[in-house]
Amino acid sequence: MKKVILKSSLGLAVAFASTQLFASGFALNEQSISGMGTGFAGRSSSADDASTVFGNPAGMSRLKREQVTVGGAAIIAKSDIKGSGTFGGSNDGDMVPVVGVPMGYYVKPIDDHWAFGFGVYVPFGLITDYEHGFAGRYFGSKSEVQVVTLQPTISYAFNDKVSIGFGPTINRIDGTLESAALNRATPGSNDGKVKITGDDTAVGYNIGVMVQATDRTRVGLTYHSMVDYKLKGDTKISGPGFGPFSGSKFDASLKIKTPESVDFSVTHELDDNWTLYAGSTWTRWSRLESIVVNNEGTGPLAPALGQIAEEQNWHDTWAHAIGAAYKLNKEWTLRAGFSVDQSPANNQNRSPRIPTGDRKVFSLGAGWNPSDDMTIDVAYSYLMEEDVKIHQSTAITDPSFKGSYNAKYENSAHGLGASLTYRF
Repeated sequence: MKKVILKSSLGLAVAFASTQLFASGFALNEQSISGMGTGFAGRSSSADDASTVFGNPAGMSRLKREQVTVGGAAIIAKSDIKGSGTFGGSNDGDMVPVVGVPMGYYVKPIDDHWAFGFGVYVPFGLITDYEHGFAGRYFGSKSEVQVVTLQPTISYAFNDKVSIGFGPTINRIDGTLESAALNRATPGSNDGKVKITGDDTAVGYNIGVMVQATDRTRVGLTYHSMVDYKLKGDTKISGPGFGPFSGSKFDASLKIKTPESVDFSVTHELDDNWTLYAGSTWTRWSRLESIVVNNEGTGPLAPALGQIAEEQNWHDTWAHAIGAAYKLNKEWTLRAGFSVDQSPANNQNRSPRIPTGDRKVFSLGAGWNPSDDMTIDVAYSYLMEEDVKIHQSTAITDPSFKGSYNAKYENSAHGLGASLTYRF
């Protein structure tokens, strides 16, 4: 019986393993391909295309033509695991399949001051699927979560220097959490299974300000609000370890708040060809102290299934990025970036569901303008994560006893992205 973690895109009992993600915790960075090319430096101060709806809604005032930006990113992760569990098992690693992250935005200037926009994007999401017989299966065997956000947005330009933007966010979270359940009669074999699913829809908001400080320097500040979820779903149990209760289903609920974040960045046009970017993001991950799933009507199984709880004790994080773009000619722009990102997890509570450490990310990108009406952006990122260790154990007197699991994870990932912007 397992813990449940949740994120900006998840379902009821959701565990957020973030090995394949390019932001801390279970957050995703991939809401803009043009931004991906510079390591997301300058995200709140650039406004290169309609993806500014997410990056900084105030940036819509800089887009003088109606336009649509659509695209997606693919994240290809790799994990090497060395470890062992009390009841044996394997550590094949590479439990993260290729993950797709779609996005789409629309911006329409209304007059010299007002602009309207709309965005659809994925701020949080993941899937981890360990092999059958994984040594840490009692602490988590599969986690799948998705958060899809809709954001209608308006911006207002006071003058040529200062603009603001605001957009409510409508966030749908769906998730599944699975783990093996120990059969005490035959430990290590004939396992049972616990599967928790759930969903919810909750509202938040994004707000931003952008200032043209000098003719060549622009600064931006964006606030992404906390979102308060109250997920509802069910817990299903199966396998010989549950005896006559195998196949039963119980109502389940989970309350969780995804963290607010603040992004500050600077865009500086060094000359007609070079543009430099820098930015920092603070995320309030300390909201995630523990994950508690309440199961109703479990009867004799109440000691084991009445409440599933896991301590997280995450801490707030900072991410920093620098980047540059070079305008090769009228048609081509080349980009590069580097970012560092703290992990919110601590060594004591880290689990197989979230075996995350501090990251470093190198990015390259390019923008091609075959005409004044169209831009095609592509980007590539390589993520290196520090090696992390997991030490999980339970007491034999615990009703949900699952032995122990100790392992070392070496995680890395490649990201590929492409988008199309069309101006009307």
